[in-house]
Amino acid sequence: MNQPESDRKTRVTVLVALAANLVIAAAKGVGGLLSGSPALLSEAAHSVADSVNEVFLLAALKRSRRPPDARHPFGYGKERYFWSLLAAVGIFVVGGCFSFYQGVEALGRDEQESPDGYTVGLIVLAVALIAEGGSLVRALIQLRGEEGAARDPALRTVIAEDSTAVLGVLLAMAGMVLHLVTGDVVWEASASLGIGLLLVYVAFRLGRDARDRLIGESADLGLRRGVEDYLTSQAEIDNVAALFTMGLGLDSVLVAARVDLAPGIDSEDVERVAVRIKRSIARTWPEAEHVFLDITNAPPRGGV
Repeated sequence: MNQPESDRKTRVTVLVALAANLVIAAAKGVGGLLSGSPALLSEAAHSVADSVNEVFLLAALKRSRRPPDARHPFGYGKERYFWSLLAAVGIFVVGGCFSFYQGVEALGRDEQESPDGYTVGLIVLAVALIAEGGSLVRALIQLRGEEGAARDPALRTVIAEDSTAVLGVLLAMAGMVLHLVTGDVVWEASASLGIGLLLVYVAFRLGRDARDRLIGESADLGLRRGVEDYLTSQAEIDNVAALFTMGLGLDSVLVAARVDLAPGIDSEDVERVAVRIKRSIARTWPEAEHVFLDITNAPPRGGV
C-alpha cells in the first residue's frame, strides 16, 4: 500500500478517535461535576489530553509529507516524531498530573457521595467504554491490515491512547462502585492514582520512542544486515569498512557506507561501480532514499 493511502487511513482513524474523545470528554466532565467523582474527573482530563493529542497527530500527518527544500534537504519526515513527542507530553501533563491531583485531593474528603450522581457517572463511563473500544478496534484493524503500519507513530499513539482509555474507564468504574458499596473514598482515590500511573507510563514509552527517532536512530536490523550482505557480496568490493544508517521518517532511510574496492579496478570504473551499487540498493530497499558511498580508489592494474 502506498504511503499517501496509508496516511489517509491513519487520518480517518485519528479523526474517529478525536470525535469520540471530544464527546466523551464533555460527558465525563459533566458527569464528574454532577457526581463529584474524582475518578470520573480524572477520566475527563484523560479524554481532554487525548483530544489535544489527536490534533497534534493530524498536524504530524500533514507536515511530515512536505517535500524536501533548501533548508531541509532530507525532507520533513521527522516531524511525525516531534508531534508524537508533544502528544506524549500532553498525556503526562494534562492526563497524568491531573489524575494524581484528583486522587490525592479525594483522600481528604469525608462526605458520602450521592448514589444518584454516581449512577449518572457510571452510565457515562459505560458509554465511554463502548466508544473507546470501537475506536481501538478500528486502529487495531488498520494495524493488522497494513504492512509497516506498526512503524507509524501516529497510529501507535492512537492505539496506546485508546488502550489506556479502556483500562482507565474500567479502573474508574471499579473505584466508583467500590466507593459506593463500602463508603470508603480510598477506593476511588486509588482508581484516580492508578489512572495517573497508567498515563505516566504510556507517556514515558511514547516519549522515549519519539526521542530515539528524533536524535537519529538507525534503520531496522533487517535492512542494515541486508545492505551489508549485499555490499560484501559484490565482486568489486574488497571490504566494508563501516556502514551507517539513520531513519529520516516513516518510510525514508539514509544509508552511508565506507568501502574498499578490490585490487585491480581501474579508476575510471569507480564511478560506474558506485552508481550501479547505489541504484541496486535503492531498488531492493525503496525506503533507502539517500545512499552515499565513500569509496577508496582501487589501485591500477599491475600495481606500482
